[in-house]
Amino acid sequence: MDEYLNPTYYIESDNEKIITFAREACKDLETDMEKAIALYYSVRDGIRYNPYSIEAAKESMKATVILERGYGYCVAKAIVLISLARSRKIPARLGLADVRNHLNTKRLEELMGTDLFVDHGYVEFFLEDKWVKATPAFNLQLCQNFNVKPLEFDGKTDSIFHEFDIKGNRHMEYVKDYGPFADLPWDRMVKRAKQTYPNYFENLERFSKNFAKEALQENQ
Repeated sequence: MDEYLNPTYYIESDNEKIITFAREACKDLETDMEKAIALYYSVRDGIRYNPYSIEAAKESMKATVILERGYGYCVAKAIVLISLARSRKIPARLGLADVRNHLNTKRLEELMGTDLFVDHGYVEFFLEDKWVKATPAFNLQLCQNFNVKPLEFDGKTDSIFHEFDIKGNRHMEYVKDYGPFADLPWDRMVKRAKQTYPNYFENLERFSKNFAKEALQENQ
């Protein structure tokens, strides 16, 4: 399990800021499952989801950078959660998958040129002798703006599908799962993102758009 417990350049589980955040989130909790659940919700709702925050810069994906700015896209939030878990000695790793019908707005889809999201990120915890999936990407307010039920996590069952919205209409679909990674596969991800979304990187005005506001306006 060492590779799922050790710090890396991105997964800064030995950084004091990460350790302190995790300690506070897990205060008075005893079991790994209780701690994993608490960390999940602290990242899900404590760090806003923002798909306009993707940068082709390695340092932008360091856990402390994401934690300090308070927002990030799905993989960025997963990196923070993995870092927090490892700081509490809970084995954790990154999962990547291509998905369709991801939480999206018309402007973002136009910028991306497709409804396929490559390398959507989630987390796997090792709890009670098995790996359990959790997706901390979409914070509660954002889900409410999209009329989608937020993903809950009980530490026992996989939590990865926004399969239906609150009206029962089909929503997210996993197209291909690439399995677990002990660390962020940076070069692979950047290459795939630039190949799939060339218009995004050429035209995006970084950090200037409010994704949650867009979602609310489109789904009122």
